Amino acid sequence: MTREISDGILDHYFEVTETAMKKVKIAAPEYSHLRPIAEDFLNMARAYYSDAHYFRKNGDYPRALGAIYYAHAWLDAGARLGLFDVGGDHDLFTLAK
Repeated sequence: MTREISDGILDHYFEVTETAMKKVKIAAPEYSHLRPIAEDFLNMARAYYSDAHYFRKNGDYPRALGAIYYAHAWLDAGARLGLFDVGGDHDLFTLAK
């Protein structure tokens, strides 16, 4: 077991999360009470994604990895709740049946 977080590990998770972010479309109708919630989930994902880049740039790989995990988790939760349309992608997202 390694205690180091390599560039390869970060590259992988940044790529997976970036792909997921491009796939996400807000599913809640514009005037639905769920629309602001969907937008908040997406904004949280974007904020953590930005934080991950910041931490990585500054050499803080543990925080970069944590932030990229959180970014993807917000996307995943939004997809599972039906806030996002992800085209039924079960590889990038943990969707319900």
